[in-house]
Amino acid sequence: MEIEYFTDLQQGPWRAAAVVAITAVIFVAIALVLHRAGIELLKRIARHRPYTTNAIKYAFRPSQIVAALFALRLVLTGAPETTPFLASLSRIVSVLLIVCLTWLAIACVNSIKKTISDLNPVDVLDNMRARRVLTQTSVLTRSANAIIVLLGIGFMLLTLPGARQFGASLLASAGVAGLVAGIAAKPVLGNFIAGLQIAFSQPIRIDDVLIVKGEWGRVERITGTYVVVRIWDERRMIVPLQWFIENPFENWTHTSASILGTVFLWLDFSVPVQKVRAEFERITHASTRWDKRVCVLHVTDANEKGMQLRLLVSAVDSGTAFDLRCEIREAMIAFVAANYPDSLPRLRPVLDSPGPQDNSLDKRPVHVADSPPP
Repeated sequence: MEIEYFTDLQQGPWRAAAVVAITAVIFVAIALVLHRAGIELLKRIARHRPYTTNAIKYAFRPSQIVAALFALRLVLTGAPETTPFLASLSRIVSVLLIVCLTWLAIACVNSIKKTISDLNPVDVLDNMRARRVLTQTSVLTRSANAIIVLLGIGFMLLTLPGARQFGASLLASAGVAGLVAGIAAKPVLGNFIAGLQIAFSQPIRIDDVLIVKGEWGRVERITGTYVVVRIWDERRMIVPLQWFIENPFENWTHTSASILGTVFLWLDFSVPVQKVRAEFERITHASTRWDKRVCVLHVTDANEKGMQLRLLVSAVDSGTAFDLRCEIREAMIAFVAANYPDSLPRLRPVLDSPGPQDNSLDKRPVHVADSPPP
């Protein structure tokens, strides 16, 4: 069906092509002007509304291109059939329009993620709720983007005559992907499903402190297929999402970031425990790293070599607890060394007594007593 301004066109095909091109330029210009006016109106309406503001910011460029392509597609739909390359141009514009619509949908999803991240900052002292929301948003955003891309590819294939069957199959498989997936797709689908499980059950969250395969680190990023764990020495461990569903691991911040820290000292039996306890409490109470919850010293072990003292303290998070343990350990060793130096671990040589008929030292081997563990 031809647009009215083409109905009286009786000239040759190239003359028709020129008129179509001029009309397309006019329509695209009008579409861009209307788009700009609409954006400015939305900015006024959406002022101080973070969701709409971010959506306008993220979707401005793709929506602008969509408006131009839609106007161009409208012109090509009404162009005379004798216009040169009409079919090819229509197909190209249709594919580009689908690509830009996919881009626009992804931009809208990302704008929602950005807004949620802005409204739930993680750089605060109590960020448990923010990390939970951010983890869910991150995983669900990537899942939504994957589905949008899959649908976009399917619709693009539908516009190509030779690939319509594949496009229809792809769109049909989107709803039953879990049923028709083969063995080769099992790892990909497994990670995808694991990502959804992590998003809703949340065994891990962004910035959680984990012990994974014996390494201490923080969750730096959760993607659609793997988790990036930042190890304490700046290394990155890449762990598949499915691993966190199938294997046990330690999460030190699952319900709270606060944690207990221990310092062990091996000392001689002669050391006065009450004075050591008083010094430990004085050091702990003077430290700014202590959260004022737990400060306890117990003798937790003893053997023929000495006794073990366990100094238990609390801190707001694992990093602070580590620094507090180091501070207390250094101060307590200095205190014991200054006041009770004979109580520190040491090697003690034991010499056998000389025999009654020989006043010289016994020539038999010297036995060295083991020192208490450090």
